[in-house]
Formats: sequence, C-alpha cells, structure tokens
Amino acid sequence: MATLLRSKLSNVATSVSHKSQAKMSGMFARMGFQAATDEEAVGFAHCDDLDMEHRQGLQMDILKSEGSEEGGEPPLEGDIHYQRDGTGPLPPSGSKEACSELSGQGKPKITAWEAGWNVTNAIQGMFVLGLPYAILHGGYLGLFLIIFAAVVCCYTGKILIACLYEENEDGEIVRVRDSYVDIANACCAPRFPTLGGRIVNVAQIIELVMTCILYVVVSGNLMYNSFPNLPVSQKSWSIIATAVLLPCAFLKNLKAVSKFSLLCTLAHFVINILVIAYCLSRARDWAWDKVKFYIDVKKFPISIGIIVFSYTSQIFLPSLEGNMQNPKEFHCMMNWTHIAACILKGLFALVAYLTWADETKEVITDNLPSTIRAVVNIFLVAKALLSYPLPFFAAVEVLERSLFQDGNRAFFPNCYGGDGRLKSWGLTLRCALVVFTLLMAIYVPHFALLMGLTGSLTGAGLCFLLPSLFHLKLLWRKLLWHHVFFDVAIFVIGGICSVSGFIHSLEGLIEAFRTNAED
Repeated sequence: MATLLRSKLSNVATSVSHKSQAKMSGMFARMGFQAATDEEAVGFAHCDDLDMEHRQGLQMDILKSEGSEEGGEPPLEGDIHYQRDGTGPLPPSGSKEACSELSGQGKPKITAWEAGWNVTNAIQGMFVLGLPYAILHGGYLGLFLIIFAAVVCCYTGKILIACLYEENEDGEIVRVRDSYVDIANACCAPRFPTLGGRIVNVAQIIELVMTCILYVVVSGNLMYNSFPNLPVSQKSWSIIATAVLLPCAFLKNLKAVSKFSLLCTLAHFVINILVIAYCLSRARDWAWDKVKFYIDVKKFPISIGIIVFSYTSQIFLPSLEGNMQNPKEFHCMMNWTHIAACILKGLFALVAYLTWADETKEVITDNLPSTIRAVVNIFLVAKALLSYPLPFFAAVEVLERSLFQDGNRAFFPNCYGGDGRLKSWGLTLRCALVVFTLLMAIYVPHFALLMGLTGSLTGAGLCFLLPSLFHLKLLWRKLLWHHVFFDVAIFVIGGICSVSGFIHSLEGLIEAFRTNAED
C-alpha cells in the first residue's frame, strides 16, 4: 500500500509540473504559429500530437499485480492507464475527450482568420518556388491546373470535414470523428477497423519524410548556386545542412522552433515579393510567345505532382476545424484562402516563367542575378532549416506511436524508459532518420522530381482520392447527384494523374539515381 501511495504522489507531481508545459507548447498552435513554418501543414495534424503524452511528462505507471497474487490489495481502477493529475484513466487516443484533455480545459479557440493563416502557410509555402518550372513543361495547361487544383482541393477539404459529422437520433448534425485517421477507420469498419488509419498513417509518414528530404535538397541546391565559385559541391552543402539539422534527433518538443515560425513565414513572403518585383522590372522583355498550349508529354506529369504538392493541407484540416471558435465559418475560410492561393500562385508562376522562359530552373531563385541571389537564397536556406524540425518531429511521433507505443499492438518494445527518457536505441533510430534524408538528398538531388513524386503519390492520394472515396462511402445515401458526380470525377481524374505522375517521376528518379551512383 505504501508503494502504491508513493507511486501515486510521484505521478501527481510529475503531471502537474508538465501540464503547464503542455499548455505553453500548444499556445503557439492556437495563435496560428505552429503550422506557420511547415508548408505541408504539420500543425494541428493530430490534435496536438506534436506534444504527445511522453512529451508532456505523462508517464505510464503500471503497477504489477504481484501484490494481489500475494494477498495484497489489488491495483486501483485506472492504474494501468496514463494518469493525468492522478484522477483516472486518460480517454482513448484519438477520441474527442482525449483531444480536449491534451489541450487543457477551456482551451482558447482560434478565429477564422487565424485558421486561414494556417491554411495559407500550408499551401503558400516555399515550395511555390517550383511552380514556374511546372509552367515550363505545361504552358497554359499548367496555369489551368493551378486553378483546377485549387478548386478541387478546396472542395475535397470541405467534404472531408463533412465526413466528421453524422445525424443523431434527434436529427441534429453532430461531430462524431476528430481526425483523418478516424474517417479512414470508419470507412473500413467493421471488417477492417484499423486498416484505413494505417493507410493514412503510411501516406502521412511518406509525405513528411519526403518533405524533410526536400528541405535538405533545396538547402544544398540554393547554397551551391549562391556560391558557385567555392570548391564545395551540392552534395557537400547537403552534408553541411544535415550536420546542422542533426540536433533535431534530440527534440522533446517544438516550443523553441515554433518561436521562429512567424518570422520565417514573413521573410518568405518578402522573398516572393522581391522575386515578383524583379520580374516586373523586366516586363518589357517578357517572352509571351514562349507560353504554349502544347505540353511536354514526358515531363508534364511531373508538373502535375508539383502543383498538387503545393496545395497539400487536407491532413490537418479536421483538427483545425475542431479548434475554430465558429466551425460554420470553415467553408468561407477555405474559399478565400484557396482563391488567394490560386491567384498568387498563378501570377508568381506566370511572371517568373515569362521572365526567364526556357531558362527557368527547378528552383526559381537560382535564376536571379548573382548580386541578389546569394542574399535571397541564404534567407531561404535559413527558412528551410528551421522548417525541417516540424515534419521530422511529426514523422517521429507517428512512427513511435504506430510501432513502439500502440499498446499491445506495438511491433517493437517501447523506445522510452520508465522515467520517460528516450532510450539509446530510440535516439539511434532518430539519428538514422536524419541520415536517411541526407542519403536521399545526395543520391537524388532533384527538387522537381522529388516534389513531383511526392505530390503524385501522397499528395494526390490525401487530397483527391481518399476524401472523395470516403465521402461516397460514409454519406452516399444523403448525397445529391451532382455531389456523386463530382466525387467520382475527382477520384477518376486524380487516379489517372497520380499514376501517370508517379510513373514518370519514378523513372526520372531511377535514372538520376543511376547517374549519381556511377559518378
């Protein structure tokens, strides 16, 4: 009994001391800063899963049953669960109650403008620098796809949120799900109740890891083109960038990183304005005759993936909508954010291509004059390096939760000790993930190919295919005929674009890998 009381008191003290940390770490997300750094929208992705129980000091205190076997008192109810202030078991992971507890009672909600800020940062990040390259291979059809992708992603974001709600016995529309994973699991139930969630998690891990690889690639590319006279290759710059990023393996939370989010995002918008201003200064030399209606059949599918990837935001929309003060404003927020993104992306891609025409490079800032290129690229590299921890930490969280912390279904033993500290082999796995992103960046240092592959594989799946499929599966009895038509059309068109872009991007990557291996 004395052991039990000591354990309880220790658990209460640990939980109380770390509860304030959990609130502080979630504050930036509520204010709109958490997702500001990551263009692929890590913030709000798992109802504050970036501050999971282990990061909040909520340790699992499991009292062995030897006492009951020896005639002692049996463990109290809830002792085999995560304890929060010693009051009882934590609600099941993924439930609405769990989300609300993790965020704290009476958590501040975000306004529609703050939600729009998060979506804007997700779909208007630094990866728009690859859009002029998409116009190079697609011409006016590439511009049409920028508009088309905005319309489709806005629509699929809305229907994905619709899948969170159902009608109760009183005829009221109530929220019964909280995440993309919950929707996927509901679609596969009852035969395969966890299959859908695993598919979504795999897609998310691939996208997050590929995002990390892209940050390393773009860092090496920008530094190499900024200082071409230095005897340092692009691979060497990538290695230097990874050495700077290696401390990410030791991250316990993202509070320190999130403080730089707003500054980095504002700097990126300033850089976009500088690029557009330079292009406008050369408006007399614009090559309108270079913008054609024909497409490069071999490279245009890659451009589709680039465009789709730049609009990826669906994975975090359910949690974002759940954190809004007035969820009814979600549709309006989606409309104006995607209209603004469509206009800005189209103008940026067009004026940049008109300025450099056939000389347009994969990262458009590499086309700038050497006098300003170095300054602009250094700012972009700083933003890329500060953005890297968000997708990296989210990927680690998903992997740890799926493979090491999923209760009795975990594939491997827990990578955390009884005191909540990361074990040595757990740290080794994190370091291995950083090194893996480096190896991919070294052997396939092609920004457009990697971006196209990711957009064709996970971007199209998460933004086009799965939302339309889930909408049809869960709400087909209540859908009007035009909704059914739109969902089927999006699924078919998205599938064709995804397969075509994936095949061409994979062929390009294999060829690039062979070339680099020979060198």
